[in-house]
Amino acid sequence: MSKKRGLSVEEKRTRMMEIFFETKDVFQLKDIEKIASKEKGITTMSVKDILQSLVDDGMVDTDRIGTSNYFWAFPSKALHTRKSKLEELQNQFSDYCQKKKDLEESIKQSKIGRQDTAERAALIKELSALQQKKDHLKKEVDKYKECDPDIVEEIRQANKIAKEATNRWTGNIATLKSTGKIKSR
Repeated sequence: MSKKRGLSVEEKRTRMMEIFFETKDVFQLKDIEKIASKEKGITTMSVKDILQSLVDDGMVDTDRIGTSNYFWAFPSKALHTRKSKLEELQNQFSDYCQKKKDLEESIKQSKIGRQDTAERAALIKELSALQQKKDHLKKEVDKYKECDPDIVEEIRQANKIAKEATNRWTGNIATLKSTGKIKSR
């Protein structure tokens, strides 16, 4: 016995779109459920989910009139959607081609004057040596950073604020003890 396998979601979506394109009509949900189950083999339980996915993707239009929801999709809209998407992609492609061309030109321009010469090699070597010296001097400065007058002044200010806060809390505790709000041990 062979088991009948169910339709995939994509097959259901394709068959649902066939309903709209073949009839070129406007439907309510109950009408679509009947047609889909009888003519296209889509189970009634999955029609609403498939239809909602088509609406979410912009392939089927929907509108609420009074208390009823109506659904429709016409082949001309699908064609128009594909054409506009194609046009958008062609525009992007041409933009990217232009950017590529500009970048290649920029690379050519930047290579001018960068031929490997003895003078260039010497300058690169000198630059490397100077960068190493700069890094070494920066490390030396960092060693003595704690003696920097600005940092020493910041530490003094922080100590002053901490001392004031300590005195304030000590005073608050003494006040609470004298009023009997807290008991000393």
